[in-house]
Amino acid sequence: MSNKNINKVVLAYSGGLDTSVIVKWLQEEYQCEVVTFTADIGQGEEVEPARAKAEAMGIEEIYIEDLTEEFVRDFVYPMFRANAIYEGEYLLGTSIARPLIAKRLVEIANETGADAISHGATGKGNDQIRFELGAYALKPGIHIIAPWREWDLNSRESLLAYCDKHGIAVEQKRGKKSPYSMDANLLHISYEGGPLEDPWQEPEEEMWKWTTAPEQAPDEPTYIELRYEKGDVVAIDGESMTPATVLATLNRIAGDNGIGRIDIMENRYVGMKSRGCYETPGGTILLKAHRAIESITLDREAAHLKDELMPRYATLVYNGYWWSPEREMLQEMIDKSQEYVNGEVRLKLYKGNVAVVGRRSESDSLFDESIATFEADEGAYDQKDAEGFIKLNALRLRVAAARRG
Repeated sequence: MSNKNINKVVLAYSGGLDTSVIVKWLQEEYQCEVVTFTADIGQGEEVEPARAKAEAMGIEEIYIEDLTEEFVRDFVYPMFRANAIYEGEYLLGTSIARPLIAKRLVEIANETGADAISHGATGKGNDQIRFELGAYALKPGIHIIAPWREWDLNSRESLLAYCDKHGIAVEQKRGKKSPYSMDANLLHISYEGGPLEDPWQEPEEEMWKWTTAPEQAPDEPTYIELRYEKGDVVAIDGESMTPATVLATLNRIAGDNGIGRIDIMENRYVGMKSRGCYETPGGTILLKAHRAIESITLDREAAHLKDELMPRYATLVYNGYWWSPEREMLQEMIDKSQEYVNGEVRLKLYKGNVAVVGRRSESDSLFDESIATFEADEGAYDQKDAEGFIKLNALRLRVAAARRG
């Protein structure tokens, strides 16, 4: 589709420097109408100011939406049912937000009759892939405009010069500008670039925004109790909560106790290695607690199969294949496994650590004390049966050993 065929485009709009430049650039380069979409997914900043900025640039159709409940309920919770973690450490905080934004971009394009969607992701990162794979999966014929792959504005200075030339108001924040590229939602906040590009350099303490330094966390442990229904947390300390409220509450409690910081080198889908630092306080608790409730309610082979499939699931999310048939197929299996994942988990939080100190399920526990006890078991388990079990399982080993002589 040529530029002349684009009459209207929906832009994922933050109100910041990059996307404000993109608004004007789309108007100039494509001679089209721009619709802005600003999502509140718990990033901790006011999104309403984006309306005034968009209006000042002549935008008539402005979408500003609170998607926090949908984000946690339909994206974060399903992912944590899978115990998903990428390359052993990353809890996929940025990755899981992109399919929701892609979904709404496509829906708004349909509602407004737009010909295209646009985003501000760079040509070096994973987000361009996540946005676009999601959009194509949901609307195969959609046209996508990625300005960072088209224009020659390749620095902050060139963006500011463009603003000066076109009369775009730029908010000049007072104080020291953060040297990091940051992205936040209700699940996490990420830090990249600046001093972090040297993988040997330790992050500065003032970089971290959500978590207390473990050394400065309270000297007394904090205990919390989570109640699970079908693999999802529905209450904290006996108080029923919505999914977004659960995550916000856990973020606060975990952050106060110095929980959730990681510093990793990750393999981007585009081929490069990249260093990222992440704060995922509530998510760190969710992963630990979910594995604890599964340990008492989930069948052994079902649990082991989930563990085998989890890296594939995590990679699908990381690489942008949330809307793929294989992720949806895996999700069906994972959700089926959660039918009896009900009960309570008690956790002890102390100076950056999360320890499981109790788990129970009155109706769905597979733990039978009468079988597992070291005391007299009243015949529930005949220890003599173990001899035949061991010999049968050793048969192939004994045959192989005999062959070796």
